Amino acid sequence: MNIPIRLKLFLMMVLEFFIWGAWLPLIFGYLPSLHFTPDQQSWVLNAFPIAAIVGMFFSNQFADRNFAAEKFLSASHLISGLAMIGLAFTKDYPVFLTLMFVHCLLYVPTISITNSIAFANMKDAKQEFGIVRMGGTIGWILAAWPFTFILVDWAKVDAAQTHGFGSWLGTVFSSGLTGEALQKGTTWTFIVAGIASLILSAFSLILPHTPPKPPSTEGNQQAWIEAVRLLKHPFVLVLWVVTFLDAFVHNCFFNWTGTFLGTAVEKGGVGIPGNWIMPVMSIGQIAEILTMFILGATLKRLGWRATMIVGILGHAARFAVFAFFPQHQWTIILVNLLHGVCYAFFFATVYIFVDEFFPKDVRTSAQGLFNVMILGVGALVANTICPKLIQNTFTKDGVIDFHGLFLVPCGCALGAALLLGLFFHPPKSGKSASELGPIGH
Repeated sequence: MNIPIRLKLFLMMVLEFFIWGAWLPLIFGYLPSLHFTPDQQSWVLNAFPIAAIVGMFFSNQFADRNFAAEKFLSASHLISGLAMIGLAFTKDYPVFLTLMFVHCLLYVPTISITNSIAFANMKDAKQEFGIVRMGGTIGWILAAWPFTFILVDWAKVDAAQTHGFGSWLGTVFSSGLTGEALQKGTTWTFIVAGIASLILSAFSLILPHTPPKPPSTEGNQQAWIEAVRLLKHPFVLVLWVVTFLDAFVHNCFFNWTGTFLGTAVEKGGVGIPGNWIMPVMSIGQIAEILTMFILGATLKRLGWRATMIVGILGHAARFAVFAFFPQHQWTIILVNLLHGVCYAFFFATVYIFVDEFFPKDVRTSAQGLFNVMILGVGALVANTICPKLIQNTFTKDGVIDFHGLFLVPCGCALGAALLLGLFFHPPKSGKSASELGPIGH
């Protein structure tokens, strides 16, 4: 893969994940400020996983078989970006929900599409995908840090009357918005994400041309059906189930961590200022850069199963620290470095595994099949129960039982690692799943 193409794919990933990273971390604390009920909050949050499930069919039909991938990417981001910007200007539940569904139904399939564009232009996916996908990690980090300046109490900064740039900067960093002001300022996350989406829409037009793939046989026009049939292989089915469990654990992190970090110590939280919540949550993406660099070598040394188990156990370790050491602020901050290990060693590895073991003409749909778990069902379950669980842990004094909350995903992660270790046995011969048995009936 030549350098200009690699750079384009890298920037594509930067923008793709910048969009998601700009609005996701703070929306869980923002929705209650709109006076949405827990059920209404779940519907808004579940727009994303529902879109992932629908996207398995949507992206298949419009990208795999009908449209050039880069053109599909451009059109999707144009419409979804406008919908995202609209979220900043409404507090009406039906309008908010509709705009979120429009955004998610068009954005979610592009995650699979960007992977497909990248894989289509690689010669060695094991060696090259980690570096290209690292652009997504950097995009998520870049989305977080500008808000250290956006979500600032500027009246407090002006009142301090500091002298010198260093003193002024220190005052800015220590003057994060709190309470209602922070919730109001969160609307900027939608505006920033929407603008990034419009930029990617334009940028997609100069990406490498990735034409639609015709079906391999006239009798199998639906690529998603071919992908689903591959679940009859035990090792594929086990990985699919474990992917659901890990996705549930992963989404518990996003549901509760922002609130955990921002809640005052006396109320059971960590007491992080509002303008530092997103940067703290993005620390894991910094570690992800390193893990993406070594992912290829790790896979060759440890193999598929051991690499994935390490990724899952990273979740268990992080939630254990959250549950048992909430009073140690710096420990809580630094343990987020494990998030990079969790993502790269499991989710990114799953994407590479799918690219190697699934037939070429259904790989986009196969990516979508696992995205049903990574972005769909796992998130759907987490987003449905997490708002209700956290509400039920409030005491009369307003203290949240984060200890009990975090033991739930910690236990699930340990169970997933055990299941993978005992029952996931991919073939060692290098055969693809399609060679292990007929795809048809």
